[in-house]
Amino acid sequence: MSKYRTAPIATKSLPGGIPYIIGNEAAERFSFYGMKGILVVFMTSYLWVMSNDPNAQAMSDASARADYHWFTGSVYITPFLGAILADAFLGKYLTIMLLSIVYCIGHGMLALMGAQLPGVEGQLSAGWFLFLGLAIIAIGSGGIKPCVSAHVGDQFGESNGFWLSKVFGWFYVSINMGAFLSNLATPWLLKWYGPHWAFGVPGVLMAIATLVFWLGRHKFIHVPPGGWKFIRETFSWTGISAILKLSIIYIFVAVFWALFDQTGASWVLQAENMNRTWLGVTWLESQIQAINPLMILILVPLFGFVVYPLIDKVFKLTPIRKIAIGLFLMVPGFAMVAIVQDWIDSGEQPSIAWQALAYVILTASEVMVSITALEFSYTQAPRKMKSLIMAAFLASVTLGNYFTTGVNYYIQVREFGSVGDKASALVVADRALKSSDEAIQTALDMEFSAGEVRYTPDNEGGFTLKMPWVGFTGDDEIVVHYDQNGERTKMDVKGKEQVMAGTALVKKYWTANDELPSAEVANKELSAVNDPWGRPIEYTRVSKDQARVSSTGPDGERFSPDDLNNMITIVHPQTAEEEGTWLARAKAERRERLGLKDESAGPQDTSTFSDSLFIGGGDTLEGSAYFWFFTYLMLGAAICFIPVMILYRPKEYLQEEEASALAADSGHAGSDSEARNDS
Repeated sequence: MSKYRTAPIATKSLPGGIPYIIGNEAAERFSFYGMKGILVVFMTSYLWVMSNDPNAQAMSDASARADYHWFTGSVYITPFLGAILADAFLGKYLTIMLLSIVYCIGHGMLALMGAQLPGVEGQLSAGWFLFLGLAIIAIGSGGIKPCVSAHVGDQFGESNGFWLSKVFGWFYVSINMGAFLSNLATPWLLKWYGPHWAFGVPGVLMAIATLVFWLGRHKFIHVPPGGWKFIRETFSWTGISAILKLSIIYIFVAVFWALFDQTGASWVLQAENMNRTWLGVTWLESQIQAINPLMILILVPLFGFVVYPLIDKVFKLTPIRKIAIGLFLMVPGFAMVAIVQDWIDSGEQPSIAWQALAYVILTASEVMVSITALEFSYTQAPRKMKSLIMAAFLASVTLGNYFTTGVNYYIQVREFGSVGDKASALVVADRALKSSDEAIQTALDMEFSAGEVRYTPDNEGGFTLKMPWVGFTGDDEIVVHYDQNGERTKMDVKGKEQVMAGTALVKKYWTANDELPSAEVANKELSAVNDPWGRPIEYTRVSKDQARVSSTGPDGERFSPDDLNNMITIVHPQTAEEEGTWLARAKAERRERLGLKDESAGPQDTSTFSDSLFIGGGDTLEGSAYFWFFTYLMLGAAICFIPVMILYRPKEYLQEEEASALAADSGHAGSDSEARNDS
């Protein structure tokens, strides 16, 4: 016989284990959202600094977005593992405890990225530790997700089921309280104390969350695992029909998540190019995410006590109708950031307040879609399948994020440098082993196609690599010069002269006007400069301080691997505050460690004009086109959901109470059930 209570008692009271679950969730969400909130900024600005590759460059925005959504999607597919363990074998409580320990290990690996540990020669590989840490967190965090939300529902029976809607609202508020605090704190930790503290503190919070959950073990209802009953119910007509019916809704909810979860990726990257001084505070680019959980704390009670009752007076507001309204609300929320990106593309620097306003609309959509779908999923799940159905709901997050990952991988244009720098690293390693020139060339032929990369040492200790590229044949090869450390020093390629001539015109305008020209002004000037294939050099404004001068190369197609691009960046003087950040110190340490030249060349009193030549690269969905694509996708999904809203027929399943139900309480069961259905 179990030492824990295994079924709810018939009572009108709030279950005693709820405070422990909510306290655990607040700490766990601080942990998760703190780590997740800084992930894109870390990948684009910090990760490369931990590398010993002298040619290491910051991860591109599209690659960072893709990896971010890959991780987010993985977190929400592993719930199936947790659900099966909980519902069939271990029960929800034990599954949550074991996977929470796994979760803590993943955080520990992130905190150790690039660290120098006693007894370990050299630095730990930041890239591998990032990958392994995120993979382990995906298993731990994802595995407990369906169990925690289902564990909340297990605490209720028919008599106190009327609490369920309110408690799921509190549950969601606890999530967002943790997220709000972590979104403010962890970007600050990253800026001043670096990734070890920024990822380490959330790990400590995860350990605290595990302890809080353990302390509530005697207060919880421990619904036993279903064993074969779980298998039979899952593959019964009741189980299959429940999954199939809900899956129709989840497909549309997945589109919602494809947009919503971009607040941690594309919205953060957009914020880098905005004026972030607002309400007397200068926000870090990832801190603005705190607006979302803050608005949750405001909108959950506002919708529950004001908005929903008002709408209910006009028409009956069922869960399906809430979801439908929420899907349409997402459209103007995302359209707003698309408009903001239009402004950025034209060289303006809009206030971060515009993104904050978009967060308000987005959060209203979240309240109506996510909270409603969470509660609705639990009530529609057969009794032995609660965690599995919760996992199916969370899989909608995976589907949406993997879709966004696919889009970001698909739009990326291959960059030449990835081939050249990989080859140069191989050359440097072989030269360190005193390999002959012939052996080095043989190694290159084995790594790449024979003759694709040709190596020639020079008289100054460096070397050159010659490589053909798409559209370049014969004498029109790419020739890249490297120093003895393998650092790229120069690149010669057909069309370079014309692109640099166009860059000179842009620099002349900047010198005279102290700003980059608009696309209209620059392209008018550049129309007289043709590349070797007879096409005009093109100018694209990326932001207030960035622009690109490019040739479409021999194929004449934009966004192809043989585009020749020169990225222009206006570098402003660093403030004393910026010079004291962890990143500034890490860059200086990296230069000293690898013996590289000082990129900053000392303090600057005025802005400087910097440019970087590269081949290929970029995104086919560039700038505002990226945001408009997802806006129209959401509009189409919301319209298509209308027939589902009309035709769907719900069916509820709640946990049975103990046979010793109090007669006084059981007499109210019918009215409670009716109230629950109305909610």
